[in-house]
Amino acid sequence: MKLATYKDGSRDGQLVVVSRDLASAHYATGIATRLQQVLDDWNFLSPQLEDLYTSLNHGRARHAFAFDPAQCMAPLPRAYQWADGSAFINHVELVRKARGAEVPDSFYTDPLMYQGGSDDFLGPQDPIVCADEAWGIDFEAEVAVVTGDVAMGSTPEQALEGIRLLMLANDVSLRNLIPNELAKGFGFFQSKPATAFSPVAVTPDELGDAWQGGRVHLALQSSWNGKKVGLCDAGEEMTFHFGQLIAHICKTRNVRAGSIVGSGTVSNKDWSRGYSCIAEKRAIETIEEGSPRTGFMKFGDTIRIEMKGRDGHSLFGAIEQKVMALAPEATA
Repeated sequence: MKLATYKDGSRDGQLVVVSRDLASAHYATGIATRLQQVLDDWNFLSPQLEDLYTSLNHGRARHAFAFDPAQCMAPLPRAYQWADGSAFINHVELVRKARGAEVPDSFYTDPLMYQGGSDDFLGPQDPIVCADEAWGIDFEAEVAVVTGDVAMGSTPEQALEGIRLLMLANDVSLRNLIPNELAKGFGFFQSKPATAFSPVAVTPDELGDAWQGGRVHLALQSSWNGKKVGLCDAGEEMTFHFGQLIAHICKTRNVRAGSIVGSGTVSNKDWSRGYSCIAEKRAIETIEEGSPRTGFMKFGDTIRIEMKGRDGHSLFGAIEQKVMALAPEATA
C-alpha cells in the first residue's frame, strides 16, 4: 500500500491512497483524513485502506484522480518523534578519518542517534530555505521508517514488527554550524533544519524481497544540479538495521505510533558508487588529496533523491528540492 498527504491549507493535510505506479490517487476521507489517525488505529483502518488501494490499482476506484507529487506534504507532516541514526558506519569512518580521528569501538555495537525537530517537516518539492550560504548547506539522502507503538525494552526483532511504513528522507545539514554545536557537548540543534520526505510512504510488502532483515536492499539515487552523484546500496552495508535502531530508542522509553526513525546517510565502501551527502565527498577528497575541493550547496542548487524497485519504477516518488534564500520579510 502507498499513502501520501495532500496539501489543503491545514497543518496535517488530507490523506490519499496512491496507486502502485504512482499514476493515480484517491482521497481516503471515508476511512481516515490524516495518516496519524491510521497509525493510531492501524489494525482497524489499514485493511480498509488496503481495499481502496486494491480498487485503485485495478481501475475500480470511482473518484480517482491523477497523482501530483507537487501537491504533497510530507506523508506525516508533523510527528511525535523524529530520531535519526547513523547506521552506515562507513560514513562515520570516512568523516573521522578525514579529520584524523579514530572511531571508538562502541560505535560498532551501539548506534549513533540524534533527535531532530518533528514539528515542521518539508514536502518532497518544498524548497530548502536558508538564511546564509556560509552555513554549509548539505543534503543527506536516507531511508526512514514510520512506527506503530513499540514497547520499552523491545528486542530488535520485536521492534521490526512495529514498522508500519517506509519512505525516503533528505535530512538537511548546515555543516559549518555543526562543529561549534558539538563542541558544547549537547548535540545537533540549529545545524539540523527541517527534514524533507518522499511523496509517498509505503508498507514493507511493497518492496518485495528487497526488504530483508530490516534493511532495504536497493540503490538510493542522488542527483545534484541534474548530475547523478550517488547510486548507493542502502542494504548490505547498513551496520545497524531498523529493528536495532528502534530498539536503541526503546532501551529507556516507549516508542509511540507516528514516530519516524532515519537510517542516516547511506554510504558504501566502494567510492565508485558516489555519495549521499557532500560532507562524505569532501572527506574522500581530504583523504586522497589532503583537502576538500567540493563546496556545499548554493542558492539555486537542486537536489533529487529517488529509489527504484527491481522493476525500474520509482517506489516512493522523488524528493526534488531547490535551495532558496530566506526572504528579508520573513525575518522582519
